[in-house]
Amino acid sequence: MSVPLLEVEGLTVTFPTARGPVDVVRGISFSLGRERLGIVGESGSGKSMTGRSILRLIRPPGHVSAGRLVFDGIDLLALSERRMRALRGARISMVMQDPKFSLNPVMTVGEQIAEALLTHAKLPRRALKARVLSMLEAVRINDPERVAGLYPHEVSGGMGQRVMIAMMLIPEPDLLIADEPTSALDVSVQAQVLDIIDDLVTGKGMGLILISHDLNLVARYCDRILVMNGGEIVEECRASELHLARHPYTRGLLAAMPRMDEDRDVLPVLDRGAWTTGAGT
Repeated sequence: MSVPLLEVEGLTVTFPTARGPVDVVRGISFSLGRERLGIVGESGSGKSMTGRSILRLIRPPGHVSAGRLVFDGIDLLALSERRMRALRGARISMVMQDPKFSLNPVMTVGEQIAEALLTHAKLPRRALKARVLSMLEAVRINDPERVAGLYPHEVSGGMGQRVMIAMMLIPEPDLLIADEPTSALDVSVQAQVLDIIDDLVTGKGMGLILISHDLNLVARYCDRILVMNGGEIVEECRASELHLARHPYTRGLLAAMPRMDEDRDVLPVLDRGAWTTGAGT
């Protein structure tokens, strides 16, 4: 059996409040190989905090603890901030929600993609430009030389998402964490962007964590799914078997989703009294 790319055991993320500390992620455990893992749940379920904690992006007063947080044999919790910065982007990249708005408005697209690579590797100018243009082609941008000279406000939302994906993938990381990477896009553009991510991840043999509230989307693009509620993993299943989910929370999420052949007069809502939070399958 192959060694996992990422091992998470007992991950907890805590924030102080006026009423005392609150655990927004509660002792979750999972592992990831070079595969596509989806994490789904409602807003506030802890899925984004899980992704950020892997990259140690939770800042004080937030606190992250874990029995084990290991990436490719490296203890992430034991790394100095300097070594962690060297790991971010180079070996683990993260596409944030509404990624176009993470772009620097006063730098051209090409300069920003080049900067993402130069942070971790030194290349001659000609080789650097070739890598940038090749990456823009990989995310299916026509006329990459022209687009490389544009500023973020000059590109569409869908193209901005592609640029951000190009930035995250040009260092050729081993793991990509994509946090709602298409939430601000039209459905047709969503599919295009996710197809790009899927092609690049599978083509390069990377690991992917896709964080979303859209169960159908995650079931389409992932191999396995973790369902989170109240900071805990309540169910884990193969993506192809999501429709067979047994936990009441997962069943409630599935039932509340509209269908193309919808014939119900009223969509069901989650009955939050029907279950208690806690890990289970």
